[in-house]
Amino acid sequence: QVQLVESGGGLVQVGGSLRLSCAASGSIFAANIMGWYRQAPGKQRELVAMIPTGGGPVYVDSVKGRFTISRDTAKNTVYLQMNSLKPEDTAVYFCNLKALRDYWGQGTQVTVSS
Repeated sequence: QVQLVESGGGLVQVGGSLRLSCAASGSIFAANIMGWYRQAPGKQRELVAMIPTGGGPVYVDSVKGRFTISRDTAKNTVYLQMNSLKPEDTAVYFCNLKALRDYWGQGTQVTVSS
């Protein structure tokens, strides 16, 4: 079984920064994709960024130039550095691991106040 544990959410003012972390544990297939999704109230969950093993990152257009995803493959950990945060970034952020099937973290709240 695979478990994902997220940390790093919180309340920040417009223009501020936060860093999310997600550590995966368990039986993890070596070739995988780790990423972050978010879900705002009343909206569908959307992809924010993802990064495959040995590959380059992919971002949704709305975060390009502001967010950076990275991973430490040896530690099975993925990070999301979020800069220049905007109120529309407010959402619950979920860590995702794609490896034969989807695994999800419990979610961490990010609130950007204006």
